[in-house]
Amino acid sequence: MAGVVAKVPSMISSALTQAKPKFNIFMKYARVELAPPKLNEIPQIKAGIGKLLTSFKSGAWKQQTVKQATLNTLVGAEVIFWFYVGECIGKRHFVGYDV
Repeated sequence: MAGVVAKVPSMISSALTQAKPKFNIFMKYARVELAPPKLNEIPQIKAGIGKLLTSFKSGAWKQQTVKQATLNTLVGAEVIFWFYVGECIGKRHFVGYDV
């Protein structure tokens, strides 16, 4: 038992050494992907929404492959999921608002 306890500090330092490069990569992408949109990106967002509405009205969405449709469905489900998680966090209850 004493041998295992003596190895704990070296195991922790080894784990931290191995985790640090992966954490740095995570932070690199998190700074870009989790940042709110900048003012110069708003016209691109408007154009993207307009393009989405145009493709929906013209029926271009019917020409997607099964892989593209599945990916789009999963992305939509993820957005809805995180919306509801945010709602639960915001109201601090799973059901209803505390009025």
